[in-house]
Amino acid sequence: MRARRFSRLRSRLVVAAIASCAAGAPLVAWAGKADVVRVHATCTTIRTCDFQVTVKHADIGRSHYADRFEIVTKEGEVLGTRVLQHPHVHEQPFVRGLVGVEIPEGVDEVVVRAHDSKHGLGGETVTKRLEFPPRAGAAAKPEG
Repeated sequence: MRARRFSRLRSRLVVAAIASCAAGAPLVAWAGKADVVRVHATCTTIRTCDFQVTVKHADIGRSHYADRFEIVTKEGEVLGTRVLQHPHVHEQPFVRGLVGVEIPEGVDEVVVRAHDSKHGLGGETVTKRLEFPPRAGAAAKPEG
């Protein structure tokens, strides 16, 4: 009798785990690496940009959570870092900003990557092409 109850309980747990995965709920054991899923950038004529970054990670608490994201050049030079002070267990994915990132001349594309407290870097990144408004008094580019 006891073995039958255990078997039913185990079956229910397996069904619940499959259902939660299908519904998009992360399982704690599969927290994995932090992924950047979306980036919005607003840039100025003086080559500074404000970023809104969407990060997804199955945070489980202070022991394993997405703890920062970085704006880097394609060569890997870090231009800006947003440190995330706490886990976002019940807010996934989440959006955070980083303002006033100075972009060097000649850099028109950046890579945004996330870091988590257990695995470090290595999740999905987003490469973002930056658009700078023309400077006042600059000659307009001919169309054609």
